[in-house]
Formats: sequence, C-alpha cells, structure tokens
Amino acid sequence: MPPEVAVVVPTFNEADNLSSIAQAIRLHGYDLFIVDDSSPDGTGRLAEELAAGDPHITAIHRPTKQGLGPAYSDGFAAALTAGTPVVCQMDADFSHDPSALPSLLDAIEGGADVAIGSRYVPGGEVSGWPIHRRLISRFGNSYARAMLATPIRDMTSGFRAYRSEVLTSLHPATCEASGYGFQVEMARRSYEAGARVIEVPITFRNREKGESKMTWGIALEAMWLVTVWGVKRKLPR
Repeated sequence: MPPEVAVVVPTFNEADNLSSIAQAIRLHGYDLFIVDDSSPDGTGRLAEELAAGDPHITAIHRPTKQGLGPAYSDGFAAALTAGTPVVCQMDADFSHDPSALPSLLDAIEGGADVAIGSRYVPGGEVSGWPIHRRLISRFGNSYARAMLATPIRDMTSGFRAYRSEVLTSLHPATCEASGYGFQVEMARRSYEAGARVIEVPITFRNREKGESKMTWGIALEAMWLVTVWGVKRKLPR
C-alpha cells in the first residue's frame, strides 16, 4: 500500500537541521522526500545516510542549484508516483513546526483540497522577525492578493498540504517561478482551478541554524511575476 502522507522538504546547505527535521517528520509516521540542490555542505550525503537507515525516507539529488520551485516540482512528482493520497511541503529549518502538520491534514480530512499554514489569519503569527521583514512580507502578500484577486491571505506560505489529485491537476512542473514566487503561483493556480483552499493558523519562527536563502533577486522575481500575472488577468480575453 502507498503511504497516506508524504512530506516534501527541499534543501540547500541544511546539514545542521536535516537530521532533526527528518526525525520530527517521521515521528508522525509520514514518508519524507528530501530534495537536495547539490549542497556543498554535505546535506546531500546526510540525506543519503538517512534514506539508507529508513525505507520511508527518499533522497533526491539535483545536479545543480536550480531553485525552490523546480525542487518542489521534483519532490511532488516523486511523491505522486509513490501513490500518496496527500502531499505536504515545508521548509527544513524549523520555521515551519513539524508538530503543526496534523492540523493541515485535519483541514484536508475536513474537505479542503489545499491546506495552507497561514501567518495572516486569526491565530497565526510570526515569531523572531525584525519589523522590516514583517512589513515586507505583509506588503508582498497584500500586493499578491490585490493583483491576483484571491482571498488567500498568506500567498507566500511554504507550509501546505495538497490532495494528490488536486496537486496533479495544478501541473507544478510548468510553473514559471523558480524562487519563492513558486508559492504564490501554486496558490493562484489552486484558487483559479476552483480548489477548496483552507488557511490554517500557524506560528512561523525564524530559523535558529543556518542562513536564510531569501535574496533580493528572489524577491524581485516574485514581485515581477505577480505584476505580470496581474496585468494579464486584467487584459481582455
């Protein structure tokens, strides 16, 4: 029988976090797909060691650093091939709390097609961010909502669960965004496809180990793509 739940975790230089996050995910009994973007710090080698010791962990290696979106796409494809009914995604650095995974799955069980762990619904919060980063995130989400005309409050959240048939229909491999804009693009596709999207309040915490992968280039890519998508949406069809 296929596993009931798979969790896809992309990694780049996450050797300090990987063993702990893998253990926390596996405590729930979920399968884990680690997608490493050719990390120079040994993350890929560690992923192999974890997979060798646990048949419910799969290590996927990409030959070069190609970005968050393609990494998720490869991980999703592997999880869907395994026949998993529900596919989750989350970061490797504990900014997403593994203990909150069941709350996403409860939303799926309750009828959601896509469950998004949201910082910006009642009960959600952000811990450990400086004020400027909070303002940037708030502005980015508000801008995406306005340009794309969706009711989703946390368009950029990377903590999600999908019904497998819905995830398949969204064709993640065809997404334009390679960085964090991938989250916005998948949220937009979910809404436009008529999927039932439920936002589950979470607490997002700043990473304790390792360095953030967010750069101005990634942020500008997301902003540019949101603008393009928003303009296209308003053009006559």
